[in-house]
Amino acid sequence: MPKKGMRSLCFHSKSPSFAAYSSSPSRPSSVSFPTPRRVPVTNFTDAMIEDIIGNAAVLVMKWNPETSTYAKVTSLFYESKKEAQQFIRCVTELQKAMHFLVSEDPTSEKIVHAQSLMEIAMKRLQKEFYQILSMNRAHLDPESVSTRSRSSVTSARSSTSDYDDGGATTDDDVRFAGESISEVEHVSSVAMADLKSIAECMISSGYAKECVHIYKIIRKSIIDEGMYKLGVERLSSSQIHKMDREVLDLRIRSWLNAVKMSISTLFKGERILCDHVFASSASIRESCFTHISREAATLLFGFPQVLVAKSKKSSSSLDVFRLLDMYTSISEAWPEIDSIFSFESTAAVRSQALNPLIKLSESVRSMLSDFESTIQKDSSKSVAQGGGVHDLTLRVMNYLSLLTDYSNVLVDIVTDWPPPAKSSLPESYFDSPHSEDGQVPVISLRMAWLLLVLLCKLDDKAKHYKDVSLSYLFLANNLQYMISKVRTSNLQYLLGEDWISKHETKVRQFAENYEGLAWGKVFASLPENPTAEISPEEARLIFRNFNFSFEEAHRKQRTSVVLDRKLREEMQVSIAKKLVSAYREFYDAHRLTVGGGRNVALYVRFAPEDVENHLSDLFFGAMDLDGSSSHRRSSLRL
Repeated sequence: MPKKGMRSLCFHSKSPSFAAYSSSPSRPSSVSFPTPRRVPVTNFTDAMIEDIIGNAAVLVMKWNPETSTYAKVTSLFYESKKEAQQFIRCVTELQKAMHFLVSEDPTSEKIVHAQSLMEIAMKRLQKEFYQILSMNRAHLDPESVSTRSRSSVTSARSSTSDYDDGGATTDDDVRFAGESISEVEHVSSVAMADLKSIAECMISSGYAKECVHIYKIIRKSIIDEGMYKLGVERLSSSQIHKMDREVLDLRIRSWLNAVKMSISTLFKGERILCDHVFASSASIRESCFTHISREAATLLFGFPQVLVAKSKKSSSSLDVFRLLDMYTSISEAWPEIDSIFSFESTAAVRSQALNPLIKLSESVRSMLSDFESTIQKDSSKSVAQGGGVHDLTLRVMNYLSLLTDYSNVLVDIVTDWPPPAKSSLPESYFDSPHSEDGQVPVISLRMAWLLLVLLCKLDDKAKHYKDVSLSYLFLANNLQYMISKVRTSNLQYLLGEDWISKHETKVRQFAENYEGLAWGKVFASLPENPTAEISPEEARLIFRNFNFSFEEAHRKQRTSVVLDRKLREEMQVSIAKKLVSAYREFYDAHRLTVGGGRNVALYVRFAPEDVENHLSDLFFGAMDLDGSSSHRRSSLRL
């Protein structure tokens, strides 16, 4: 019966029994596993050999589960770290003695006895290895392992005894090595060190096969379970094709999270654990990690290719920004992917991760071409009320400003994408954007081209206005909106200040054209010299012409709109500067010459303040005008 207080074995509910993983220890084939480390032959006396075999027999048989109920239900490494350390040391010394006997007296019966003890010891260690892996699933999960600091691992390693001399980690060793380590990290460190000591002992004794077999099965189940919890599953192109946009978007978002978590924790943690446990054998490290991770990683990185295959059939349900998110996810994770899957046997995983970048690039370029085509083919004849910003402008600029949030990856995506043919571009296009070294990035050219396509389309739409002045106001509004979106997005860095400056000049030109066409008759109704002496008849005629032209212009333009506040105020001030001061001078000089009483009211309909009031209400369109007229008037006074 176990001693009172002795810890019995409690295997994880998700782990199969030890028997499912174990087999009678036998020396493995040297084909798949490294040849056991050659132990330097030490000179032993008969007494020393008897002593080594005798000490090993006592400890090994004590922990033989076939002959001891105590050993069958108790874990050596959980029960006594000190005795576990002695067990490893005894096995190491036994191996050295066996090497000496084989070289000196290969027919000795002591070799048979020693080999029998070695097989029992290996079966014990095999059982311990399984117990530590299965009972510490929570502490050896990849997230716990990957988030442990390197210093913690180093401290735990440095605190362990020399495994070559048969050492095993004690609780006190690890606590002393890093008192700041949390309890979870402490348990994880101890378990990792114990696994390493067992693995090194079994590998050096020629029993790598049994050790690796258990490790691969248990750890692969953890990786597979982790991928399942992250929502990664095998999907065919036909399954994806049947998904609607919302479901597909959820799938992509789930995949983006899976990439982030699997690279930063799942695969990274497994690589750290594998490298630590099998530090003594590079070939076993590679074999174990590849077996455990390759299938899950291939499944993870295979999703974008299946998705892109679907997009070639129908891109209507795909969002270019989701594809860019996927490209960004892999691109940013690539250094870690390359590091984690650095083995030659995981080259296929690296290729599987890189291939989606090529396919995603092709899909993004195709969707950008489709976007350009959509702008060019827009045949809507509707115009923006009051010369305002067109819906097409809103859609295109919002799209491009969001697109440039991905400038860092778009640079790679469009690098090999030929720019539009020069013959299809106006000469001015090639002057902007500028670059100090004369080499304009392809992405900058592409963005400038898309904006030019939009401007050309807006120029066509401006022709649909019956009032020519509104067509210029429309162009000014839309170009000003484009400039505003450029300034408030990454477009400003791609196009540069020169592009912005040139197009601001065009806005002013459009505004001046509008002003001349919409208010030119009003300006012309006043004499060049407002204070010059004229007859009452001439004064009455000028007032009458001014009244008519001003009322007509105001009536036509009262529904016009300028959404940009700065541009609106500049246009109001510009019109007022040309009109109000000239009218005030004429008004003050000739108001009384038209006659008295009713004649004044008949011919002089507007005081200068009335003109200011009317002008202050311009360019608000259908917006609420109450409560701010006094502020507008004050801004127009000259």
